[in-house]
Amino acid sequence: MTLYVDPPTWPGHGRMWSHLVSDVSFDELHAFARELGIPERAFERDHYDIPSHRYTEVVRAGAVEVGSKELLRRLTGAGLRRPKRRGPAA
Repeated sequence: MTLYVDPPTWPGHGRMWSHLVSDVSFDELHAFARELGIPERAFERDHYDIPSHRYTEVVRAGAVEVGSKELLRRLTGAGLRRPKRRGPAA
């Protein structure tokens, strides 16, 4: 079981955020999040948004620290990337 988290460099809602992903399955990702008490509402398409004050906790629980580009590479390589839809649906 390997989960990955990028540094909290993403601004939003007056905070900085990280992204937590799996390169195996969404089931693995959801199970890890449940163990840490991360609410389901923090899940967005293919990752969990993690506020900066929980970053260290996520790492201590076993998530591997990687840069944002590496996180995206692993997520895409696993076939788990779900990009945002842009523009009107066809």
